[in-house]
Amino acid sequence: MNLDSIEKHADEVYASIKAYVKGVEKETFLGMERDLRPKIFELACILLQLYIAQISEKLDLTDYIKNGDYRKKPLAKKVLKTTFGEVEYLRTYLQKKHGSGGFCPLDVVLGVFADGFSPFMISLVTRTTTRLSFSASTLILKWFLGRSPSVEAAEGLVLGLGRKAGEYMETYSPPEGDGEILVIEIDGKATPTATEQELEKRRGKRCQSGVSCNCEAKCQRHRGQSKRNGKKKARKKKGDKSKNGRSITLVAMYTLKRGADGKMHGPINKKIWGSYNTRKVMMQWAKRHALLRGFSLGSKNIQIVMDGEVCLAKGLKEIFTEARFTLDIRHLEEYLWELGRHYHKEGSEELAEWVSKHKQYLYEGCEKKLLEKLKGYWRKLSKRTKKDSGKVGGLAKMISYMEPRLSMMDYKDIIENDLVLGSGVIEGAARYVVGERMDCSGMRWTMGRAEALLHLRCIELNGDWESFYESFYQNSLTELKKLKPVKVRSTCPIPIDKEESS
Repeated sequence: MNLDSIEKHADEVYASIKAYVKGVEKETFLGMERDLRPKIFELACILLQLYIAQISEKLDLTDYIKNGDYRKKPLAKKVLKTTFGEVEYLRTYLQKKHGSGGFCPLDVVLGVFADGFSPFMISLVTRTTTRLSFSASTLILKWFLGRSPSVEAAEGLVLGLGRKAGEYMETYSPPEGDGEILVIEIDGKATPTATEQELEKRRGKRCQSGVSCNCEAKCQRHRGQSKRNGKKKARKKKGDKSKNGRSITLVAMYTLKRGADGKMHGPINKKIWGSYNTRKVMMQWAKRHALLRGFSLGSKNIQIVMDGEVCLAKGLKEIFTEARFTLDIRHLEEYLWELGRHYHKEGSEELAEWVSKHKQYLYEGCEKKLLEKLKGYWRKLSKRTKKDSGKVGGLAKMISYMEPRLSMMDYKDIIENDLVLGSGVIEGAARYVVGERMDCSGMRWTMGRAEALLHLRCIELNGDWESFYESFYQNSLTELKKLKPVKVRSTCPIPIDKEESS
């Protein structure tokens, strides 16, 4: 269709929509909205065709073929899947005279990729999957748009776009209006991972008819019974874990700024990032981003809050040499409650008073006195008497936890300076970044594929999606202008350094 015929068609469709609205007498708003939407989408597709036709008419292929490197192929139809529907248009393909390959000049000018989806549709699909499961995402999009890519296509788009997320996080501009104290919180969260047996089962051949080859039944219920007949499910042994968890290391980074009231306010410019890669990789990420924010590695204005993992603290101290390390006080309080249950009944007032009394040592800056007090309790107990065995074990556990971490318990000074006492930010991130999307019932992941979704979800929850996608799109346009094909969809998982990942 030429430009004039498309414009005439658009006018006719618009006139028919207008006539439909004016001609309705006894239609409810529900009926009107439901009937009007596909008509509006149809008009939008025609207007997109009009836009493409205008660009196509102005397109000059002289610069591409004047050197004799390319030859024109006959016009071919392309179908582009947009948020309004499928848009068809004709385009010229230029093929290399020598060697293989070529490109479509119209796609270069339009900024259209080789995936068959419009750039906005790609953004919408991948962004939706950061919030909902792949199947739920495609279903919701179908409800709202009347169409949706398949689950496999959505997964491919996530894999392709997710590979660009790490690059974006390394190049984003330092935030404006940052605070004076940089707080870094680090924690881990495991996700259910598919075992080799599960993967082997999924990769096996399936009956094309959708009905079990060993069963004549046509309904799902009897087909399932037939498959299970004569097969015994292996019983779990003590200690077996069905989750087969693989740990994600999460880093939360934000700043605090002292206000006119003398208190520290924040969090400011909070960013969350996570990966299945080793903790060493994530520590280096924290290092680079602290420098991006303008904090030197030897700055005393950096506070690192964590759950007390000694090896992790040691690695971070080698990077942030003058930082203040803080053990999450809530972890210590949990240990006190656990120990107190060996002395008093669960839920009793005596237990609450006992914990409150010992907890006060921490808030008053007397953590060493508390440690000595606990050691005194331990020395007075009989190591052979059965009635004292629980107290002996509980005290030994508490003492061994506190002793190597005393340097991270300067809580009185932290309170006086209104700094961070607990790792609530990263604990919350473990729940809403990982738990709500990647640790749901029935989910099983492979690390390389889950890494792509994790990176995109971090960017979305950080509020950076628009900036990220615009950066990706501009880089893709640059590649298109170099006459290089751009395809977002991928089947390749992101490589993972598996050391320490279990």
